[in-house]
Amino acid sequence: MKFFVTGVGGQLGHDVMNELLKRGHEGVGSDIQENYSGVDDDSEVTRASYVSLDITDKKAVEKIISEINPDAVIHCAAWTAVDLAEDEEKQEKVRAINAGGTQNIAEVCKKLDCKMTYISTDYVFDGQGTEPWEPDCKAYAPLNVYGKTKLEGELAVSETLEKYFIVRIAWVFGLNGKNFIKTMLNVGENHDTVRVVNDQIGTPTYTYDLARLLVDMNESEKYGYYHATNEGGYISWYDFTKEIYRQAGYTTEVLPVTTAEYGLSKAARPFNSRLEKGKLVEAGFQPLPTWQDALSRYLKEIEE
Repeated sequence: MKFFVTGVGGQLGHDVMNELLKRGHEGVGSDIQENYSGVDDDSEVTRASYVSLDITDKKAVEKIISEINPDAVIHCAAWTAVDLAEDEEKQEKVRAINAGGTQNIAEVCKKLDCKMTYISTDYVFDGQGTEPWEPDCKAYAPLNVYGKTKLEGELAVSETLEKYFIVRIAWVFGLNGKNFIKTMLNVGENHDTVRVVNDQIGTPTYTYDLARLLVDMNESEKYGYYHATNEGGYISWYDFTKEIYRQAGYTTEVLPVTTAEYGLSKAARPFNSRLEKGKLVEAGFQPLPTWQDALSRYLKEIEE
């Protein structure tokens, strides 16, 4: 199959391209930078075909994707800086990327009759309660600009296409860019104690594992909404930090605090990021490994 992947300079896009090429698929990657700017780890993605693309430029999106004429588009590009998205002067740009850019891609996929995968988030829900969110739940009530614009992206895909996968994820970590694990390791190296919230509950998602699942999906025609995080149970950010330090051999003391006590965030965060993943198994897809196992592999990866 021939794939077009957006956001290959990011955590997920990098791993998706590697997985595609490892399996013998043809892949063209894109991002807004003129040249590939992700981690230079001498993996397949660093040698793959690359094209610079601003997904908010409708004409450019149509021209480039039409010329490539892929069987499937995996759309990983997004504005993901949740707090920055709350700045009034940034909101138009955030919406142009997460909603408008997604609409542009969906329209070309419709014209070409190709599959589209859209990566979404638990932030499309209100984050209340303790019950896991079901993939086909339509009780949308995003708490912040990021969540609202990602929901608009979901609707752009589902209202434009029939051959789509909308995959909601949470608490993402991978090689490229910043993530919670890298931040906590840095903090743990320089502080004896760290305060971490213990009332936001979810499950981490390792992009290396998620990439495998996304390619599995695209090799099928089992379209629809899915939730995908690693297995291993629901935890708090406090629990996650404790395990990061345990596996990394840090002695930093982790102090649990409530979201209200912690204070700092500009954007409201969901308390309940539990995602129900049973639909994956029902569709015949292999679940992701446990987050504890994923963390162990990731720590080895970033040490090299």
